[in-house]
Amino acid sequence: MRKSEFIAIAAAGVIAGCSFYGYEQTQPRVSETRVEERKQNRLSDSQVAGKSVGGAPDFSAIKDTKQKKQAFFDYLRPGIALENQRIVKERVRLEQLKERFDNQTIESSDQSYAIKLGKLYKVEVPANGITDEWLDLMLHRVDVIPESLVLVQGANESAWGTSRFATQANNYFGQWCYSKGCGLVPLQRGEGMSHEVAKFSSVQQSIHGYFMNVNRNRAYEELREIRYQRHLAGQSLTDTEAAIALSNGLLKYSERGEAYVNDLQSMIRHNVQFWESPLANQ
Repeated sequence: MRKSEFIAIAAAGVIAGCSFYGYEQTQPRVSETRVEERKQNRLSDSQVAGKSVGGAPDFSAIKDTKQKKQAFFDYLRPGIALENQRIVKERVRLEQLKERFDNQTIESSDQSYAIKLGKLYKVEVPANGITDEWLDLMLHRVDVIPESLVLVQGANESAWGTSRFATQANNYFGQWCYSKGCGLVPLQRGEGMSHEVAKFSSVQQSIHGYFMNVNRNRAYEELREIRYQRHLAGQSLTDTEAAIALSNGLLKYSERGEAYVNDLQSMIRHNVQFWESPLANQ
């Protein structure tokens, strides 16, 4: 990843707020210029009065398509920024670990951090300590996900925040769970299947769950390899091109496979104004 992107992501996380699960109470700051830009597109009081279980706007009440998209993206953006900010910090520490490992200067505190981070990303540190193989696996898993990719997946999976799973379970990414009562039972669940759609206490937990799923699940190894190669090549991991490239590693996210990925890529291109305009992230 480019150094400028690390700085931008860290700054975005600071703007979004410092509380990991509390951004719903601490809304993101909006510049005066951005406020002026949106004067003609603001939601009426009646449009935002209806709230879902997580305090989200009633997206189904917003009839103007552009307003609905802007409201949906603005609702998810702070949480995405917080996740990427966390990952940037983890990545920096991980790269420091690799440098110390290469120089044979690993300390006990490094080992302790490696064990903690390995547990989070489900890559256990070997009994004999940090190894090249462990570092390689972790460097594949601990990295950012382009905001635009997360946003369009959220829009696709939650029908722009209007699905039953979004409004009743704070689940914006179609994430499953497998213990009875852990979530909502899909109305069209296939015979013999026992999964439920996971219920989250906040939109932030849903976003966190999505990030950890993509960064840990074996199904998305291809996405992580694409990202890793881009990182090695010094290519962007946050722009539209990166989002489209990484989406190719999501074939297993949906039973629709290639058609699903094509839909995501079309959405990324069609909504580019929401993340490539100069004021998109202010």
